[in-house]
Amino acid sequence: MSKAPAVVLLHGFTNSGASWQPVISGLAQRYRALAPDIRGHASASEQTPVTLAAVLEDIAAISEPRFTLVGYSQGGRIALHVALAMPERIERLVLIGASPGLQVERERDERRAADEQLAARIEAMTIDQFATSWARTPVLAGASPELAAAAHADRLRSTPLGLAAALRGLGTGALPPVWDRLRELKMPTSIIVGERDQKFTAIGREMALQIPATERFVVVPGAGHAVHLERPDAVIAELERVVPADQPVTEP
Repeated sequence: MSKAPAVVLLHGFTNSGASWQPVISGLAQRYRALAPDIRGHASASEQTPVTLAAVLEDIAAISEPRFTLVGYSQGGRIALHVALAMPERIERLVLIGASPGLQVERERDERRAADEQLAARIEAMTIDQFATSWARTPVLAGASPELAAAAHADRLRSTPLGLAAALRGLGTGALPPVWDRLRELKMPTSIIVGERDQKFTAIGREMALQIPATERFVVVPGAGHAVHLERPDAVIAELERVVPADQPVTEP
């Protein structure tokens, strides 16, 4: 008896594992999906310490021995670190609106300082105030009213203190860049970006050139940064390239 392959889905900053539900529903029984709340978010808001090392341990502990790994935005950055830390366990890597980090030390220092200022502001807000403010971030612009409402509700699952800790511990300025290690990634890789997300489209193209096993670079028409929310069908289609929709899967 065959068993559906495992997939681990890592959400972005301010989101939660629940944000992956449209993708999980579309996959039906073709995958055994796991979408954990990353430390600092939702049910893991009070989990400490909020560090890369702790998050890597969390993912290693809850995941199958072999699994497909999908990461969006901050979750995509973490996914790169997971793939480098435990490459023998990653069947396939799918990155959505992801970046390997900032290469220039001065830029990282500036980003850490900016993230610290933002973290302090978050701590002074209610979660509703912050969620409303974060929705205006330029990279998230253009979402439909329905999508914006769903994203807002998802952000309300977290706490200001948790999100501030996540920003300090897992933000772009906090994590070391891995541009110089991309050639170590040997697992089949798909990179997905939204057509309207020009910044991450450029980053994604460069990553595709540097990851040796990049199989697909997908620009999703009409989508912005959060492709898995705006066009979950595109993410589902990419995962179904591994397990086709017409392939029967039986549970043990």
